[in-house]
Amino acid sequence: MKGKLHLYYDKEGDFLELHVGKYREGAFRNVGKGIFERVDARTKRVTGIAIMGFRKRTAGKKDLEISLPMGIELTA
Repeated sequence: MKGKLHLYYDKEGDFLELHVGKYREGAFRNVGKGIFERVDARTKRVTGIAIMGFRKRTAGKKDLEISLPMGIELTA
């Protein structure tokens, strides 16, 4: 994945989405437990992730840390 990292959080829906680069047409693929990969419709590459119930998962925690069922490689 290349490009700037974008974050979007919907407080009412408790939904966090992170994607890299320009937002392109695609679909979400469920990877389990309310975690989704965003897949580019043209290239079929993963361009981001989404987490349902983000605040609920982090409530009461001193540090904001969530284990994801996937690896992400980011470069500067």
